[in-house]
Order: sequence, then structure tokens, then C-alpha cells
Amino acid sequence: MEFRENQPIYLQIADHFCENILLKKWKSGDRIPSVREMAVSIEVNPNTVMRTYNYLQDQGIIFNKRGIGYFVADEGFEKTRELRKLDFVTQELPRVFRTMRLLELSIDDLVVHFKQHAEKKKNASGEQDL
Repeated sequence: MEFRENQPIYLQIADHFCENILLKKWKSGDRIPSVREMAVSIEVNPNTVMRTYNYLQDQGIIFNKRGIGYFVADEGFEKTRELRKLDFVTQELPRVFRTMRLLELSIDDLVVHFKQHAEKKKNASGEQDL
């Protein structure tokens, strides 16, 4: 993983986990890498990974079976989606709207670009993966 300067590393790792859940690479009940495995694979301190796991547990996305490991929670997909929606609406959309105002783009313009983007993705992959 390559980390950005503008966000804590543990949250960037959490984003990576959430993306895997949303892409259904990890499903409800799937075991996720141990703290040590993850720390080695992404070359960070195990304490940073532990902070990520604690954060994801607090959000109800993963759970720990003591002595066995960490797993995606039954509601992990739904909770991840809700968390990401909230982040998108509160963090990303205000920036998009500001840029739209600066560039004098309307919602109709945005819809046209969205449809074009979706069509390109559909043609490229054979399915609609926005």
C-alpha cells in the first residue's frame, strides 16, 4: 500500500478493508489477515494495524474470535456501505458541489457525464462497475 500524507495511516488501512468488503472480496464470516500478517504485508507497525482493527470493530464491521482471529461481521457489508455513504455525503459531495459551482456545471451536466462514465465502464468490463 502507498500511504497519503493527508489522512492517518490506520484510516487508510480501514478504507482498504472497507473497499475489499464492498467489492465482496471479503464476505460476512470471512477471516481477515491477522494483525501480524497485515503489518508485515503492508510494512507498518502492528500497533497501527491494531488501531485499524479496533476502529473497524467499533464500527461493527469486523469482530474478534479470541484465539482464532478477526472476521467480517454479519452486518459488515451494510455497515461499511453506510459508513462510506456518510463519509461521501459529508466529505466528498461538498467538494464536488463547490467545484461544480466554480465551473458552472449543472446537475444535468453531471448526470450526462455520469451516464457516459457508466457506459464506458460497462463496455470495458462487460458489467456495470462504477
